[in-house]
Amino acid sequence: MSLIVEEHATGGGRRIGRLVLDNERSLNALSLEMIERMLPQLAAWRQDEGLVAVLLEGAGDRAFCAGGDVVGLYRAITSARETGPLDDLGLGPIPEPAACFFEREYRLDYLLHRYPKPVICWGGGIVMGGGLGLFSASRQRIVTEHSRLAMPEVTIALYPDVGGSWFLNRLPPGLGEFIALTGCQLNASDSLWLGLANRAIAASQRAELLPRLQDVADWRDPAVAVGLVLRQLEAASLDVFADQPSPLREHQDGIRRLMDRDRLADQVAAILGADLGSPWFERARQGLAAGSPLAIRVIDEQLRRCRHCSLAEVFRRELALSVQLCRHREFAEGVRARLIDKDNHPDWSFGTLEQVDEALLAALFTPPWPRSPLQDL
Repeated sequence: MSLIVEEHATGGGRRIGRLVLDNERSLNALSLEMIERMLPQLAAWRQDEGLVAVLLEGAGDRAFCAGGDVVGLYRAITSARETGPLDDLGLGPIPEPAACFFEREYRLDYLLHRYPKPVICWGGGIVMGGGLGLFSASRQRIVTEHSRLAMPEVTIALYPDVGGSWFLNRLPPGLGEFIALTGCQLNASDSLWLGLANRAIAASQRAELLPRLQDVADWRDPAVAVGLVLRQLEAASLDVFADQPSPLREHQDGIRRLMDRDRLADQVAAILGADLGSPWFERARQGLAAGSPLAIRVIDEQLRRCRHCSLAEVFRRELALSVQLCRHREFAEGVRARLIDKDNHPDWSFGTLEQVDEALLAALFTPPWPRSPLQDL
């Protein structure tokens, strides 16, 4: 079973819903099956007056969710490109399974963003890609001393989607762009500072969370009830986080200076040429160096285009861009090199940012349909 669905009785005769991504072998990668089960369940719980809150978790301690099922997307993309003709820009037919996955995933993310009841997400361990989409959409976003948040899509020729075009644009100047371009990892301290997380609770307290919620008797205001429990667990966890470093925050001034360039090429050159004397920054620099030049251009353009968009418009734009990227070879090649063959030597379509075909870039940002499947958001 890839998704565990439970209901737990609380004081006062109410109930808490619990959803567990249950695929530890793949670090709880988000599959279409999981999404298709969560959507109607969350819709039903939303209308259920006896259901007061939702707890969202990943099985095991290694990860909440390491991302979407990109291996499945790879199969859909390669199959479509093998059976259909390519146009002059190298775009093949729309791989319908991939389009369906993204449409359902973004619909789920949007539902969580606007959910009227508290959604409590335990973001222990790895929280990346599609996992960060679920996490960022939750009202209560818990990190532990082991949490590692990241959007490393540049290394597989994708971009930070699942609402990343929205929440990265709301970070301090230059930091959202830096996170997107480098795929750098954020620990609990940095995640709290940025506002991507809002609770820091020790991993050892995880087993206490659900029982404490069940002990609550007064659910007249679920947000207040949940907040009280989380503050108690957070207070008991202070010592665990007291000495945790905050590398992104420590390097904020340096990163802002590196990003304070008028051209993308100059920003990239500044990051690649910098030496801040930090292993954390060096890993971030290597992430950018390993990225697809086409993806780097896409990331920059997507963040610029979505800077002032509503959340619904962001998801509509992300869906169009993601589907168009699935029509090109680059994304599939990134997945092949990093996750299928694992040779870590992707054959990118372009060697430099300057070589990226402007006509292709324009086509990727042209919706493949007259009306978005997410027009009803």
